Amino acid sequence: MRELWENFAGHPGENEIQQLKAYDSERDQVLKKFVLLASQVLEIPAGFVSVLDDTNQYIKASHHFGLTHSSRADSICRYVVDSQSALVIADTWQDARFVTHPFVVGAPYIRFYAGVPLNNSQGVAVGTLCLTDTEPHSFSAEKVATMTILAGLVTAFLTAWQAAGLSDPLTGLPNHRRLVRDLLFLQRAQDNATRRLIIIECLDLSRAFDLARSLGIEPVSTLLRDLATLLPLRLRLAPGDLFYVLSSGRFALLTGEKSRLCAAWVAGRLEGITADVGEGLSVSLAPHSGETLFNASEQSPEEIINEALLAMHEAIDLNVPALSFRDELNTQHKDELGLMSDLAAAIRSGEGLYLVYQPKICLQSGKPVGLEALIRWKHAVRGELLPGSFIPLAEQTSLLSSLTDWVIGESVAQLVKWKQSRFLLPVTVNVSEQDFSRDGFADALAKRLTDAGLENRLLGIECLETEKIIGSPQAIKGLQLLKAKGFSVALDDFGTGYSNINYLSKVPLDVIKLDRSLVSQIATDTAARIIAKSIITMLKELNYVVIAEGVEDAQTQLALKNYGCDQAQGFFYSRPLTSAALEAWL
Repeated sequence: MRELWENFAGHPGENEIQQLKAYDSERDQVLKKFVLLASQVLEIPAGFVSVLDDTNQYIKASHHFGLTHSSRADSICRYVVDSQSALVIADTWQDARFVTHPFVVGAPYIRFYAGVPLNNSQGVAVGTLCLTDTEPHSFSAEKVATMTILAGLVTAFLTAWQAAGLSDPLTGLPNHRRLVRDLLFLQRAQDNATRRLIIIECLDLSRAFDLARSLGIEPVSTLLRDLATLLPLRLRLAPGDLFYVLSSGRFALLTGEKSRLCAAWVAGRLEGITADVGEGLSVSLAPHSGETLFNASEQSPEEIINEALLAMHEAIDLNVPALSFRDELNTQHKDELGLMSDLAAAIRSGEGLYLVYQPKICLQSGKPVGLEALIRWKHAVRGELLPGSFIPLAEQTSLLSSLTDWVIGESVAQLVKWKQSRFLLPVTVNVSEQDFSRDGFADALAKRLTDAGLENRLLGIECLETEKIIGSPQAIKGLQLLKAKGFSVALDDFGTGYSNINYLSKVPLDVIKLDRSLVSQIATDTAARIIAKSIITMLKELNYVVIAEGVEDAQTQLALKNYGCDQAQGFFYSRPLTSAALEAWL
């Protein structure tokens, strides 16, 4: 395969538009930070960066904005691009041009809009930086000027990004951006040959992080350089095959349909592979590969790369060496994107989302002493959804923080109602590392309770993703601030691994919750009883409040009580209940 990329002459701005449309996750992560900055500085909750071609609008980065694409005709941003000037709509309901616009009367329900063009060096608008809200706002000329300055910074970044090298600095191999540009060239050249893209993951980011933490950065760099040398040799690449580094430990191979190289063959060649980390040490790896066959004239670079990634992730999830892309994976991916769009709309409107509360019972008195708030979603089409069907997807987006804010708001409102009715038990909410790491999270939470006339002790915080918290100094600081302000901090799922012991000295905690996988075996497994008793004894000696979750029978309850466990929750006492059902249960 000969050199693929050449510069094309075209309409002014066409090259920048094509490059901005192309899939580039690293670039879009930086754009997302620009959007977040604009949102925070100008005090408008949602925003995005978009690019428009002759037929469509593509949202390349967003914050609290669920739309991912639209037709150009439906795009409000086209007014900015066409006029190459800023556009501010203080209230779309009061503007005849937009009062019946589909994005005003329907999702994402835009009531306020401010957009400024992203102009290239020739002064041609190639995209927009926009802010939106579901409520009207005034927006001064000074804010428009600030937004224009931010747009200039975005444009300067994009110019620098495009001018940057196309090689991985650590290994010298072609990088992710080079793959995107090569695929874009094939697309624009109307290449009709069927080709194959294989993505190989040898080292996932979490393991790379663990290795860096235990061995240091330099040994991991040595490992990655060794992999970049070893893989092409193992795979016996032909002169026309192109090999890329996508990220730390992740590689791509672009070849022809007739090549012997396929995901299964690659997996076989890489079986049992080890990589050197220096000083005579090596690390065993278990690579996973995903592939897609494609015609570049019919698919965008983003679609091609996504298909190979979907196949690779499916191989990882199924713990098999290799898989080929199939349409069902794409359907699943689109279904997940649709679900997240629906979730964003549900958070904005509050429709369909609700909380249930599971009682925590004192094992000595048998009386309820607290509640855990758990989110549920009654989807208009899919029906009742449990958290496991949407929380893992939300964790991959900014929606998780929005969802946390919604849960906290609903919990505080319910506590206020119960206080007025003289029925009041502390409520705990589940909070992730993303939330603890937010600047001002503890202060904002304390203010919310003060404004509601509630004591901070009435709202407990339950830590999710504890291993991520351990690796985040900002999250640890956030937890320390919460504890200092009088919020109870609990660790969830304790007992699922030996590493849990290390958490106790690093995370400021008041409460430890025993994992249900351990609790559920107490009634039937001698080893589980010994482990549970030992853990509870240790935790009590360290002055923690110990809660067992997943208690489903009297035998388990009695054992926990005898071991000195403080509280329990589970179906033996009650399923999670709506507020009305809980009041009746009490």
